[in-house]
Amino acid sequence: MSFLEFAQDNIWIITIAIVSGIMLVWPGFRSSGKRVSPNKAIQLINHEGALIVDVRDGGEFTASHIAEARNIPLKELEKKMAELEPWKEKNLLLVCLSGVRAGQASARLEKQGFTQVSCLDGGIDAWRRAGLPLVRGGKK
Repeated sequence: MSFLEFAQDNIWIITIAIVSGIMLVWPGFRSSGKRVSPNKAIQLINHEGALIVDVRDGGEFTASHIAEARNIPLKELEKKMAELEPWKEKNLLLVCLSGVRAGQASARLEKQGFTQVSCLDGGIDAWRRAGLPLVRGGKK
């Protein structure tokens, strides 16, 4: 029996094995950063003094953002990394619309030695669904 015959006879088993393998390694390909719920984010902000960094574009930030958040768009993160240097070993909470850009920002910050980086899981959308307050206007 050749490999081709074996593969044809056992296609479903081989498919299940491949899909299972992909599912096992997939989490490793996700963006970096510890994911925190909106409630955990509130604890980080109120009890651990986390700096909120909103990595959305300026227009998105102005439309609505978490109070006291600092806006550093993802595309400008490398240029503005020095602004975050004092927070290298302090709590940073990264926020975007859904959590994707925050994860990308987290990976970049962790490569630069930032040690306490968290991402708001689900981003501003999750914050809004939790009924938590957002502010409009102003650019920080």
